[in-house]
Amino acid sequence: MRAIVSAPLVLAAVLTATTPGVSYAEMPKAVRVGIDVDAGTLDPRLARDTTAFRANDLIYDGLVQLSQDLKPVPDIAESWDNPAPTVWVFHLRKGVKFHDGAPLTAEDVVFTYRSIIDPKFNAPYRALVTPVASVDAIDASTVKFTLEVPYAPLLSYLDVGIVPKALVEGGRDIALKPIGTGPMKLAAWQRGASIKLEANADYWAGAPAAKTIELVVIGDNTARAQAFEAGDLDLIQSPLSPQDIKRLQADRRFVPTVQAGLGITYLNLNTADPILADPKMRRALAMLIDQKTIVGKIYEGVDQAATSILLPSSWAYSPEIKQPDFDPEGARALLASLGWKVSNGDGLLRKDGKPLKLTIATHSEDPNRVQAVEFMQAVMKQAGIQAEIQISDWPSFSTGYVQQGKHQVALLGWLNLVDPDRVSYGQLHTDGSLNWGKYANPALDALLDAGRQSLDLPGRQAAYRGAARVIADELPYYVLSYQGYQRFHNPKLGELQVNPRGYLRALVAPAK
Repeated sequence: MRAIVSAPLVLAAVLTATTPGVSYAEMPKAVRVGIDVDAGTLDPRLARDTTAFRANDLIYDGLVQLSQDLKPVPDIAESWDNPAPTVWVFHLRKGVKFHDGAPLTAEDVVFTYRSIIDPKFNAPYRALVTPVASVDAIDASTVKFTLEVPYAPLLSYLDVGIVPKALVEGGRDIALKPIGTGPMKLAAWQRGASIKLEANADYWAGAPAAKTIELVVIGDNTARAQAFEAGDLDLIQSPLSPQDIKRLQADRRFVPTVQAGLGITYLNLNTADPILADPKMRRALAMLIDQKTIVGKIYEGVDQAATSILLPSSWAYSPEIKQPDFDPEGARALLASLGWKVSNGDGLLRKDGKPLKLTIATHSEDPNRVQAVEFMQAVMKQAGIQAEIQISDWPSFSTGYVQQGKHQVALLGWLNLVDPDRVSYGQLHTDGSLNWGKYANPALDALLDAGRQSLDLPGRQAAYRGAARVIADELPYYVLSYQGYQRFHNPKLGELQVNPRGYLRALVAPAK
């Protein structure tokens, strides 16, 4: 048996995860954080949006936390062993209690993960743990995960919050009334307005210095920035509008963080749509995306033009893998080869007498995405495509439209891309639970399977580079940009450690 984390390293890792570089004396008792959307749920097993992930990270503990450089470090699992490629054994920290005072045991961990891998529960997170065959309690503080096959990204995905088995089985709706073991607990939730958290005085790593953290919902990016400038908020972070970012960067009253993020903005091309089923059609449309203008002018350079689905910060990235360039003439020629031609002098492309119609959709909360789809519409109309745009609020767009596969072309994003698997397997594997565009390619499936199962970095790198080439060639996704991460905070919060996922554990340093 090989101990992965020795006792001294456990202590060091825990301090890293819970004691960021901030002077405790500087942390105010009440902290207000601006957010763009409300959380859909406070059940960590069912979280789908960034606010839910960030709030749940404060309310719950996972088996692991991911460090600033995305390495798994102990959370309620003090250490773990990997005695065989398909067996992982986790040793739980003693004395961890839920907010109601009940002790956390191995049965809570088993219950949490068994519900996630149960297809009937329909957890979004299930796509990330499908290789897990079973989760069993060895004793009250030891849990064994048995895998169907070796699974390289497993540890990176074990930061999901552990829920209390007894309360959930007893009927408590933790989506609305969460009970975790984390440093903060829910005090009040005014839907659409704010989530107020209060310090967990019995937190195993020490009670946070901040007595309350309030997540304040302000949907409009600029209004949120203005509330921060007026002193109504202590911290704001991505998504922010480019013009606000530049203004805030120049304001010496605030502490800026501007760096590469862990997200992409992309076009989801629905391959189940009759018009978009042909990869050549998707390529022609990709050649009509003026990426340079959108990223440079609309996003004002705060994001980076993407070349493939792989983030530049990833060990899998290769600059040699590239999507089609903006090439309107080439696009027209390719469309003509597919039978789409101008036939009656009105400038519209037709095939068999029918015009080429296309709907591009996005959500209303992000003005830059709205502006981007309006610009794409104009370029496509110039090429003879009868392009329409559809703008709706995030819940209607996401849950009621794209996730139902009702779209043709949708502009949206993915965050928390801590591993290449996180942006590919669930989204583009034939059996992926997030494959809303119904893309199916056995060759890509094989590469994504290999990326998960290879336990050496060169093997994983080769698999994901192969997958990225297939995606850049067949274009079920066109990746518009690599998202930047921006955060601004009031100096009274101290020198906060940066978390590229936007998680807020830096605010819950223990009281001195």
